[in-house]
Amino acid sequence: MHEFSIVQSLLGLIEKHARENRASSVTKVVIQVGVLSGVEPHLLDIAFNTFKEGTIASGAELVIEVEPLRILCLDCNGEFTKEELSAVCPNCNSLNTKVTGGEDLFLKSMEMECDEEAQDKA
Repeated sequence: MHEFSIVQSLLGLIEKHARENRASSVTKVVIQVGVLSGVEPHLLDIAFNTFKEGTIASGAELVIEVEPLRILCLDCNGEFTKEELSAVCPNCNSLNTKVTGGEDLFLKSMEMECDEEAQDKA
């Protein structure tokens, strides 16, 4: 299950950003997962809740936003968001399409608690 290695990398990013901002804890992590990213959101959630223990994000809520498939039709120039995982243009039924969204996985935002004394010393 590659979700474990993804979460280890994610926790590394979280720790880095928390250190840079002198945070005492991370309370919320929002990630965006594309439907074509190859990542199973429920497995990612399980992995995050397993590996966050003992880290600065141990009390963090994980919010997973699923990015739908987006395509651009190169024949009719239409741009579409699709529920089904099909690259067929819903307007003209062309297969001459390009995927423009739904493939990525990224850290979208974090909420942190910062120690005011540490901020004042910076």
